[in-house]
Amino acid sequence: MRDMGQLKRLFLDEAPMIDVRAEVEFAQGAFPGAVNIPILNDEERHLVGISYRSDGPDAAEKLGYELVAGDEKAQRLERWIDFVDQNPGTFLYCFRGGKRSQIACEWLKDVGTKVTRIPGGYKSMRRFLLDQFQNIPRLLVVSGKTGVGKTELLSLLDGSVNLEHLAHHRGSAFGRHPDPQPSQISFENAVAINFLKFTAGRSQGSLYVEDEGRLIGRIQLPQALQTAMKMAPIILLEDSLENRVCRIYQEYIVCQWQEYSLRFSDTAQVHFSEYLYTAIDAIRKRLGGVAHAEVRKLLQNALESQKSGDFEPHKTWIKPLLQDYYDPMYSYQLEKKADRIVHRGSLKEILAWSNEPTGFTHG
Repeated sequence: MRDMGQLKRLFLDEAPMIDVRAEVEFAQGAFPGAVNIPILNDEERHLVGISYRSDGPDAAEKLGYELVAGDEKAQRLERWIDFVDQNPGTFLYCFRGGKRSQIACEWLKDVGTKVTRIPGGYKSMRRFLLDQFQNIPRLLVVSGKTGVGKTELLSLLDGSVNLEHLAHHRGSAFGRHPDPQPSQISFENAVAINFLKFTAGRSQGSLYVEDEGRLIGRIQLPQALQTAMKMAPIILLEDSLENRVCRIYQEYIVCQWQEYSLRFSDTAQVHFSEYLYTAIDAIRKRLGGVAHAEVRKLLQNALESQKSGDFEPHKTWIKPLLQDYYDPMYSYQLEKKADRIVHRGSLKEILAWSNEPTGFTHG
């Protein structure tokens, strides 16, 4: 499993994996699809760590066996076995491929359940994925004003990575979802795996990504990816202001409200209002005091109408926000990279261009 080809196959096949590290370790960084069923929970790991530092490895291992015995051991075994039964071909790992994964595999073997242990553990897999950023696929950056439908276009193009989806954030002041973003490390792992999947079996072609800044919410794009995106050719998606207002309304109001309703139920209105006010206030300085006050008042009126089931008034503040804030800001940014634009047009026009037998995606 230390062979790079085997690690690559592991991620390409989306192999089922049990991560036996403690919860706190898993939260700091994990792989898509891996399930966290610790052999030592956070508190137990902490106690074993103290013992290791004060009394040495033998004492620490002895304490670990004492902490996870009887019913505790039986419960953990049961959870591992349930997962393996439902997911044939399961792999298992700890941080470095050491004692925790070794003991877990031995316990499973004792009860007749076989899993494959990953030598080097999480650390070796993480190092392998980080190496993918040293060989990023050739990129084509999808750019365009706010609300033109870049995410929709990405979903229709052959070969794309939706960075905002992986970061669980739409990338603007209004981009956060009710549920938190993944950890920085988990995001990087997911992006690297997407790169692997794109390049598998391909000798040419470009990978489409959306034009992003350094940050997507609190997630930072890896430096190598930032550099590659800054040098990549751009395709510019265009649409009318009216269509953009409707799209923003649908994505950031209608769909977002559904998320908040599911997440918060009876208090959804309070949390949804807080989300929108916080986003508006975050761009107050760049909007200017007068414009900010006007947009905020329109938002307040829209939220009041929303209470009676009428969401349409939200469009009254979305339109001026696009015209007076997002569009001028985007035009300024686009001027600095206009020489990189290789094609521009509507969604249909860009899709037709992308399917031509010549061009950046095929050479």
